[in-house]
Amino acid sequence: MKKSIVIISALVTLFFFGEIALTFSDDGNSFIIENEEVAFSLKLENQYSDFSATTKIDEMVEAFIRQWGIKGASVAISKDEELVYAKGFGYANVEKKEEVKPGHLFRIASVSKLITAAAVMKLYEEGYLDLDEHVFGPAGILDSTLFSGYKDKRVEQITVRHLMNHTAGWSKHSGDPMFNSLYIARKLKIDPPAKTDHIIEFTLSRNLNYDPGTRYSYSNLGYGILGRVIEVKSGMPYEDYVIMNLLKPAGIHDMHIGRSYAHEKFPNEVNYYNEGRKLMTYAVDGSGEIVPSHYGGNNIELLGAAGGWVASAPELCKLMTALDGFGNQRDILEKETLEMMVDPELAGMGLFGWRGQDHYGTWWRTGYISGSTALLVRQQDGVNWVILMNTSTYKESRIQRYTSSMMFGAVNSVSLWPYLNLFLVDKNHPGPITEIPVSNPLL
Repeated sequence: MKKSIVIISALVTLFFFGEIALTFSDDGNSFIIENEEVAFSLKLENQYSDFSATTKIDEMVEAFIRQWGIKGASVAISKDEELVYAKGFGYANVEKKEEVKPGHLFRIASVSKLITAAAVMKLYEEGYLDLDEHVFGPAGILDSTLFSGYKDKRVEQITVRHLMNHTAGWSKHSGDPMFNSLYIARKLKIDPPAKTDHIIEFTLSRNLNYDPGTRYSYSNLGYGILGRVIEVKSGMPYEDYVIMNLLKPAGIHDMHIGRSYAHEKFPNEVNYYNEGRKLMTYAVDGSGEIVPSHYGGNNIELLGAAGGWVASAPELCKLMTALDGFGNQRDILEKETLEMMVDPELAGMGLFGWRGQDHYGTWWRTGYISGSTALLVRQQDGVNWVILMNTSTYKESRIQRYTSSMMFGAVNSVSLWPYLNLFLVDKNHPGPITEIPVSNPLL
């Protein structure tokens, strides 16, 4: 009979200080975190999720990454706001044969918009911001002289709500300024890399494509501007506000704005690969070097609030449990606020941060950028799941439809989830696993 395992669900959460050597490496060397709170995800090992009940998930994810040539992936699943599964697949670093572990960081691309939207709604709840407040013009939030030379008078109509639901007046058919920073730096006669304020300044020198609030057109720029709105309203840098007001209160300690180049990545961050079109482009730093789009060709720091965060699957899953509206733990936003974010009648033509919902309680958010793909889903039955991948395929962002089909099938293959909560893994008991009686239904 296979060894039966269970993790005691009544473990007391312990966030500890001190010095701990972690097993991730960069150039083969372990690194040390001193006097900082260490993310629970860094204490997880793949074998903690070796259950007979979830074998089908293992098989389906492994088959999927083989089929699509994906180098590495990480999956995290919570049930009733307890982490019941967290496992890495394939390689974080193919060249060094470093396998993916639950604590590895991945770029999450536009999943970052959910984080930004939650930060905006936090300011809204606390009375620092009104969703119908104007952003530009004499009475706008961003009334800086830098943004006063706008060409189109209609920009004065743009509100926070319009930025949140992608109805501010910019069309993706006119190009995405967040991915054209070299061109913008040249037009503004500044040294690259361009900053968010430069992108906004340049964009305001052109006409809007339509009246604000009248059409939906997905906009990275809109969320980049929201990052600046958060800074003005909070008086803090965007990343600091998110960390202090969303992440740390939720017990999340290893999410960050990522970096553009391979040598800048975090020690526990995966390598990125492109198995589709081998896109080469000029480096965003203006050096003139020709680089892969996933390493220096896209300005990750500039994307920031729109698409620049890196996270591990377990910590991203933990953030979902703080934004899902389920009742087993206190969320970081009020229930009415969370419902507003996914209600088209309240949020407007689009949603706030989320990519879609099905009117039956399932919400989802996708993310794609060269070298990485992210997908998270909140199901109506209390199951939340995340899958992160470090490889682009020839399907590019269209891989999401195949990923979601596989993951829904994998998650629905489990009839009875293991009795455990990996959110509560403890430093002194890295594998709080014990034998359970033969009569247990999981056997």
